[in-house]
Amino acid sequence: MNDRLTPLPFAKTLTLSAALLLVGCGSPPPDAGTTYKINLPCGDKPNCVSSLDTRDDYLLPPFQLSPKGLAHWPEIQHLALQLPGSKLAAASKDYFRLECTSTVFRFVDDFEVRKKGAELIVRSESRVGYSDFGVNRDRAELFRQLLNHHGFIAQEPQN
Repeated sequence: MNDRLTPLPFAKTLTLSAALLLVGCGSPPPDAGTTYKINLPCGDKPNCVSSLDTRDDYLLPPFQLSPKGLAHWPEIQHLALQLPGSKLAAASKDYFRLECTSTVFRFVDDFEVRKKGAELIVRSESRVGYSDFGVNRDRAELFRQLLNHHGFIAQEPQN
């Protein structure tokens, strides 16, 4: 009896293995990221940050607008679109949501911003996966740096 794999069963096994691997990577549900989540706390996975969450691992420091920032809401949205891989997914008078796609694996994260009085509420969450390895926090802090550079957020008091 010949113990070698014949080409046809090997090809089927390889194809099936590849298909299972892709399915196992997971896809977001059809409505993932399309709902308004800005007011919700992050879940229990370390793949989300929010300026409204009260837990240290998920909390972003407040984004207090300066007088200039209060007067330049469209420019704030424009600055957010400078974040790597971002595109506008939804917008209204005081809110916008970006979809930020990673370069290599094409993961999509939702980056939401809402103006509430003199504060920006900011939330960034991965659609799939358990950990984001700090990507959402880094994105939110890059946004803060852009806002600060343009004078759109108030300077934090010096201690």
